[in-house]
Amino acid sequence: MKYFLLLIVRTYWFLIPKRKRRKCIFKKSCSKYVYDITLKKGGIEGLKALDFRIKNCRNSFEIFKNPFNEKIQMILPNQQIIDKEHISNDLIQNYYSKENDIYKTT
Repeated sequence: MKYFLLLIVRTYWFLIPKRKRRKCIFKKSCSKYVYDITLKKGGIEGLKALDFRIKNCRNSFEIFKNPFNEKIQMILPNQQIIDKEHISNDLIQNYYSKENDIYKTT
């Protein structure tokens, strides 16, 4: 199963150019994350990683500044909170530009 899952990911990379892939909300793309987990931990863990990313890499997330520690974080659809170092740079930049717009208008 491990090698089959690795083959699927590599085939995806081959068939769909990077510029045509959907943007990932995570710093490490979903396919790269699944590939790395599968390579290191095997097929079962790779499938779990795939399931996690499918369920959480959607539009139901929210980026926020934690009022207790002032860190930028993201809450996922499964209610897990992740820190800035795991969030896509594009989303972080978008958050800061929206935050700046809010401050400019008030």
